[in-house]
Amino acid sequence: MGLLTIGAFAHATRLSAKALRRYDELGLLRPVRVDPYSGYRYYAPEQLERARLVAWLRRIGMPLARIGAVCDLYDASDRAGAAREVRAYWARVEADTAARRDLASFLVDHLSGDLPEGLSGNEDPTMTTTRELTIRYAAVTDRGLVRETNQDAAYAGERLLAVADGYGASGADAGAAAIEALRPLEAMAPGRAGDLLNALEDAVLRANEAVRGYDESGTTLTAMLWTGSRLALVHVGDTRAYLLRDGRLYRVTHDHTVVQAMVDEGRLTPEEAASHPQRALLLRALDGAEASGRAPEVRLHEARAGDRYLLCSDGLSAVVPEAEVLEALAAAATPSDAAHLLVAAAHAHGAPDNTACAVAHVAG
Repeated sequence: MGLLTIGAFAHATRLSAKALRRYDELGLLRPVRVDPYSGYRYYAPEQLERARLVAWLRRIGMPLARIGAVCDLYDASDRAGAAREVRAYWARVEADTAARRDLASFLVDHLSGDLPEGLSGNEDPTMTTTRELTIRYAAVTDRGLVRETNQDAAYAGERLLAVADGYGASGADAGAAAIEALRPLEAMAPGRAGDLLNALEDAVLRANEAVRGYDESGTTLTAMLWTGSRLALVHVGDTRAYLLRDGRLYRVTHDHTVVQAMVDEGRLTPEEAASHPQRALLLRALDGAEASGRAPEVRLHEARAGDRYLLCSDGLSAVVPEAEVLEALAAAATPSDAAHLLVAAAHAHGAPDNTACAVAHVAG
């Protein structure tokens, strides 16, 4: 078979001629020959497979730069590597979609005017729900049995829960500064969940600025802002948020670590990740750098009476099995009892790291 004209190639690959010209400019899919007089492009039949792969990857929304990496692996006969790239990209898409799904649910309720029973259309459902649901809360940090200093920080108040895990020479100061940047949110007048979500994201950007003054230090951060019926969540790093609901423990956050990325890509099992030597290596943290603090992971989470929330550092999650976390949260009469039971569980497992816990019980 001879060379294919750009029109024939476009028809065979379901890519437009305009897209093919763009991919040529980017070096993603270059023609094998360009007529020196007319500028007309010609393609070899052997390029059809790569072109179809580009088309498929574009249909799932993959950015062009990442498509190039996948195609290069495919051309090098590293199909397993190409598959890992696609798997990792889609895991990120699903995580982002989950966060947007929560926000979309809120917007549907907000725009359709769905109000709790007994409210008139002139009342603010968020304000009323705040009076119906309340939280009890507690926070505790512990140095552990091995570390000489405590770089973890935790805060729990009427509307804000936060846990930070600092690292570096000034890690304790970085973690404390990040939480301090969020504390003014406690004084905000209760409002609609979307406004508080924006306020929380802005506060984390300020937290990242606050950390900038501590050279070669930074912190992870997980925080929740109470809105009355929802919790606005922000998350960076490997501190975690858990929810105990109807006797089951749910992990709300997704670690921003090298090991978690390897699990997402299928290169590690969760069991292998637990003992991996790079399990503490972060992909994202608040360290003062513009890129790391620009886009914190934020989402809305619906709250119910009876829910129990836990925010914790990896000094707990990395050493205490989730079955024991569930047992402690379920058995504790108060948030303070739960926090101290969890610290005791970390000690029972050797407490090799600092531990921070912030616990909230939702009451009707």
